[in-house]
Amino acid sequence: MTRNMLADETSPYLLQHADNPVHWYPWGPEALARAKIEDKPVLLSVGYAACHWCHVMAHESFEDPATAAVMNRLFVNIKVDREERPDLDAIYQSALALMGEAGGWPLTMFCTPDGKPFWGGTYFPPRAGYGRPGFPDLLEHIDRIYRTEGDKVATNTEGIVRAIDDLARAQPGDIPGPAKLAGLARSLAAEVDSRNGGFGSATKFPHVSALKFLWAYGDGEVREAVLLTLDRMAQGGIYDHLGGGFARYSTDAAWLAPHFEKMLYDNAQFIDIYTTVWRSTRHPLYEARVRETVGWLLREMAHPDGGFYSSLDADTEGVEGRFYVWNSNQINDLLRDGFDLFAHHYDVREEGNWDGHTILNRLRSPGIGDDDTEQRLADMRAILFTARADRVRPGLDDKILTDWNALTIAALVEAAMVFRESAWLEAARRAYAFVRERLWVDEPTGGMTLLHSWRDGSARHMATIDDHAALARAAIALFEATGTGDYLDDASALAARLHANFAGNDGAFYFTDIDAQDVIVRTRTGFDNPTPSGNGLAADVLGRLYLLTGDARHRSGAEAVIRVFAGEHEQHPIGYGTLLLAAGQINGALQVTVVGEPDDPDTQELLDTAWRSAPVQRTISCLAPGAPLHAAHPAGGKINAAKHPVAFVCRGPVCSLPLYDGAALALELS
Repeated sequence: MTRNMLADETSPYLLQHADNPVHWYPWGPEALARAKIEDKPVLLSVGYAACHWCHVMAHESFEDPATAAVMNRLFVNIKVDREERPDLDAIYQSALALMGEAGGWPLTMFCTPDGKPFWGGTYFPPRAGYGRPGFPDLLEHIDRIYRTEGDKVATNTEGIVRAIDDLARAQPGDIPGPAKLAGLARSLAAEVDSRNGGFGSATKFPHVSALKFLWAYGDGEVREAVLLTLDRMAQGGIYDHLGGGFARYSTDAAWLAPHFEKMLYDNAQFIDIYTTVWRSTRHPLYEARVRETVGWLLREMAHPDGGFYSSLDADTEGVEGRFYVWNSNQINDLLRDGFDLFAHHYDVREEGNWDGHTILNRLRSPGIGDDDTEQRLADMRAILFTARADRVRPGLDDKILTDWNALTIAALVEAAMVFRESAWLEAARRAYAFVRERLWVDEPTGGMTLLHSWRDGSARHMATIDDHAALARAAIALFEATGTGDYLDDASALAARLHANFAGNDGAFYFTDIDAQDVIVRTRTGFDNPTPSGNGLAADVLGRLYLLTGDARHRSGAEAVIRVFAGEHEQHPIGYGTLLLAAGQINGALQVTVVGEPDDPDTQELLDTAWRSAPVQRTISCLAPGAPLHAAHPAGGKINAAKHPVAFVCRGPVCSLPLYDGAALALELS
């Protein structure tokens, strides 16, 4: 007798559905074989644990016995955690886009018994509404199409699969030079909302990679657009003003009302961008947001052994945002005499600012007040934070993902070095060790295999390009911060694995490993999603490895990736921030080399200045006196004569004069 087959899974999202009356299968050969035997189409439902609308559809449809009975009678039903299987999600989101539908989650896709898609959508209500058919009626309709229009279904599926395969054929072009990058930055900045910051109107996503590109290659006006966006996000309701950390996106144009899920990958990128821009601005608001977000990360998202969990749910007790929102009476009861001051600064109104509730924000008073006022506000936030801790907490998705952890490690390293926080660097090292010990398998033949997801002692699923490239970037960051050669060796091994198992004939990389057996097609893109694109990260990593090792094959590899997608930059610069940053690094490589004993205070002053002053598109190396540089390094002939701690700044093949103190180095880097 068929039953729900999710009880033995480790994914928190799949386990949320283990008690549904729907006879769910996990993705795999058993489900597809049953579909073929019974000649039933597949209903593929893709979501993730923190997703609000996934919960809504689950409560309305998957927990309803009558709807489940229709699903079980007509379909073989497969449930996928898109965070565990981003490769599958990428395929079927592409299919949905080719059908002319907007993507998102929950993803609802109807497939033939061999997994080929022929129709789909996202959320469907239980009864017709929102411009969508009712889900039970849709199920009957899809079944009729499958039974009576088999030739049309077959034609559709083959066309969709071919079209997905065609999407991997990018538009090549030349590597953009400095003038081109500056022009693209101006063009992209014109799309920024001049009132609220961010791109477009509602709904607004952060697009951190695009902001980093604008900051790196924009002029003063372009940078002002970045600052506006960062200010509004930092003071908006998308930020948790009590506990730290950012929600995934805003449902409105002003950054007031988020979907309340907090994702690890978003917060890694927020730490990164605020640290990057703080280097140039020294804005106290940006430092505060970095410190508060890292505080949340270490307090609420850290595994005891070092890795970082994936997300916190948007919903509590079935209600979106319940954990985070307030009403004025609750705040008044807690703050008493301080209520008026707090209400003025945090937009607390009797009628609320969102569905009758208050989302704390400082959009109406975005500036930083005097020290006394800010201290009083901090004390009152602490009172509310303590009171909030008694509420039912959002659900935690405690799986540990290689790529998201890697993004977090790299961001923590940058923040640790910039803000002089050794505990953050240690947290990054422990997280890297967690991934290295639990998700990295050294092969007896000398190679390595990387896995994507870990939970409850079990590592699962083949790693993607994102896992390999992001982990290599994290390893390089740790090498720069610590000088430990094992990290650089790991980055080189990951790059070798990318070339061996992911590279196409033109040098760009596919999303899935060549050995993947359970996908209908291998996708490939250079486009940034909410996370940086794997190809963009790979180009960045290969460019950095060239600078750090002198191996020209790495530079050639980086250039090949950039060229494959270079024809697409102009049409969609918002989606190519990571690749454009990598292109800039190839064109104008900046290397900071410090020579000196590591424990010498003068060496430490130079390193500290390098981390706090150099742009993010650079490499930093620290060498002991007498240690060799690789033969291709432009400072190679200069360091042997160094008798005191000294720094050299090299741009391309041209290096500065010796720099003996932090002030001189900071001036050179400015």
